[in-house]
Amino acid sequence: MIYLDNHATTRVAPEVLGAMLPYFTEEYGNAASVSHAFGGRAAKAVERAREQIGRLLNCPAEWIVFTSGATEANNLAIKGLRKRAFLGRPSAGGRAEGSHRTSFVTNAIEHPSVLDVAKRLKRQGVDVTIVPVDRNARIDPQQISDAINPETSLVSVMLANNEVGTINPLPEIGRICRERGVLLHCDAVQAVGKIPVDLQRLPVDLLSLSAHKFHGPKGVGALVVRRDGPRIPLEPLFDGGGHEQHLRSGTLPVPLIVGFGAACELASDTVPRQSTVLRDRLWQQLQAELEGLSLNGPPLAERLPNNLNFTVADVDGEALMSSLKEIAVSSGSACSTAEPEPSHVLRAMGVSESLSRASLRFGLSRYTTEAEIDVAVAEVVRVVRKLRA
Repeated sequence: MIYLDNHATTRVAPEVLGAMLPYFTEEYGNAASVSHAFGGRAAKAVERAREQIGRLLNCPAEWIVFTSGATEANNLAIKGLRKRAFLGRPSAGGRAEGSHRTSFVTNAIEHPSVLDVAKRLKRQGVDVTIVPVDRNARIDPQQISDAINPETSLVSVMLANNEVGTINPLPEIGRICRERGVLLHCDAVQAVGKIPVDLQRLPVDLLSLSAHKFHGPKGVGALVVRRDGPRIPLEPLFDGGGHEQHLRSGTLPVPLIVGFGAACELASDTVPRQSTVLRDRLWQQLQAELEGLSLNGPPLAERLPNNLNFTVADVDGEALMSSLKEIAVSSGSACSTAEPEPSHVLRAMGVSESLSRASLRFGLSRYTTEAEIDVAVAEVVRVVRKLRA
């Protein structure tokens, strides 16, 4: 079976695995046990990985706070800020009292780990604004500006969408947030390793990423907390030993962190160019063989280089997915599979429920080959023709 679901996760690169292995068997010290050599070497490995991540993002290593992944990083960014900035003591009517800001702005195509937090905040009395998107899943900076009010504490906008590959205008949104004195959080999970993410140019205050999206291991991610301006008033989600600058207590998973750093070292701009060529080949061949295909999201040249998402007309969506035996693809976010609902991203773009269910998301990686693309084309053509017969 050919794996083309690399937005959900990627295989661990051999170079990454090689870097990790000694920290499972030989260098197995606790990075917090700095009183002996085992712990000292583990601590140095962690700091080396922190520097590798910082180099990829062009930011100081001390901005990096390790988490279990981007879901935790998103929660830490929003809920951690909420403890100080969003809510004072709730009044009898459910609305927060005092001088605390009580407004949060996000948008309709965010990852569930942002949208579900927004729902929780709303239940707790925060005024939440969900900004809509256009038919290409792009966020209009002016609508973000219009949604910000004097009580807004935080805006959260993803850099690149995990389903249709839309790249949002974060520089302009960041400029607006800075002019209005509002913090900006960015879920950059799908962007890192695919497009340049330069925090010296990208005006965001908090940024989430996860290693397993670009050939690192599962179970480790980071929240980048900008430190070159006023202190961002974050509080930890849970209490413990005060690890990670008192923001994320717990024993650090040294092997995973080492792999995270190695994956950042491996990331380069040559692989996205290769993915673009293969992605375009996939779409061109499918269009040549089948009618009734419609691209979801922006034009190919304006989206993530490894993304293709399209709808197949005149087929049953469930039958389409279950019939694809030779390739691993998806119809939406892997983080929403517990709920058998159509893609919230496609629905926000205006795609009907039936067509949303009959959509396919392809995610290519640095290991995808031309031969695999040709097999994928043949498999989709075979299945669609059979279902339409």
